Amino acid sequence: MTYIKCVIHFLEQQEPGMPIYSDRVAEVIADEYGITKKKASASAAVALKRIMDRREMSDLRCYQKGVYYRVVSTPFGETGIKKERLISDKYLRNDSGYETGTYLLYHLGLTTQIPTKQMIATNAAGDCVRFDKKLEVLICPPKMFINADNKAYLQLLDALELMDKAPVDIDQPYVILAEHIKKNNLKYETLLSIADRYYNQKTIIRLAHTASVGWGEHETA
Repeated sequence: MTYIKCVIHFLEQQEPGMPIYSDRVAEVIADEYGITKKKASASAAVALKRIMDRREMSDLRCYQKGVYYRVVSTPFGETGIKKERLISDKYLRNDSGYETGTYLLYHLGLTTQIPTKQMIATNAAGDCVRFDKKLEVLICPPKMFINADNKAYLQLLDALELMDKAPVDIDQPYVILAEHIKKNNLKYETLLSIADRYYNQKTIIRLAHTASVGWGEHETA
């Protein structure tokens, strides 16, 4: 089987709309033919270009360099690429980011107002806030480097910090936050330790309010 046939076989197995990365195609070629990663990457690039140029897969589209996807034709036109998956792959993969901003407050149930912009705290942001125009998402640097152990703690503390910057319009927001802490098995001691180092005094006070609501139940559960 030629490289091109191998790549087409792989592409045909991919769900329409899902991002297909040339790096993944290279991995498939490397595994199939037992060649080096460098050679496989070059072969993948050539195979994908020829498939596109020759239209050997009529439903294959190029989103940007190194990223492809399959489409489905509907009465309203072609389906697009799943941007939420692109956002996840680029900014959230391997516990490197989390949702924050008004979207976070909405999903936690602290506000009924649907936000217009999604915000992601991610290690990929570097040291500045910026808007990814292509994915239409605002990304910002986290208070500290995000990993699997601290991600849920940072997200909860972000919610507390944001409470005076967003329209919290439900009753008993601290009860909701205390229930979230309990449900996710978060420890108040860890929350306080992180808040003391990286968040402002208002956030610490709000954490104390949350603890006063949920501490006893959390500790005896």
